[in-house]
Amino acid sequence: MPRILAFDYGTKRVGIAVTDPLQIIATGLDNVHPKDIIEYLKKYLLTEQVEAFVIGDPKQMDGSPSESAQHIKGFARTLKKTFPDIPQFWVDERFTSKLAHQTILQSGLKKQDRKDKSRVDTIAATIILQYFMEQPRL
Repeated sequence: MPRILAFDYGTKRVGIAVTDPLQIIATGLDNVHPKDIIEYLKKYLLTEQVEAFVIGDPKQMDGSPSESAQHIKGFARTLKKTFPDIPQFWVDERFTSKLAHQTILQSGLKKQDRKDKSRVDTIAATIILQYFMEQPRL
């Protein structure tokens, strides 16, 4: 069964999460610089089947698009152009970074390890993917 990939897109890092082949568990996969994400995905898709991309949709508290929305929309267009056969789904990413920070605090990591911002992006992508997996699909 193909995997599902999720992205927490940022201008400095893209957090990536992936399901297991049975699409039961969401796991953090990696962090990649935005300029390297397409090449990373091309290599990844050489060895793994991917059924869908899940993209975190940045919104303000009132539901309007956040300032980073234009960057993420551009990323989504590039994904669609490069991988036209892989459908995209959007998940509201409000609070995912905050939840990721809380998860790190509760994990028992050393203070130095908790300061690693790339860890937050990967965990946020995992939360986005987990949320997507919990939604009923037709």
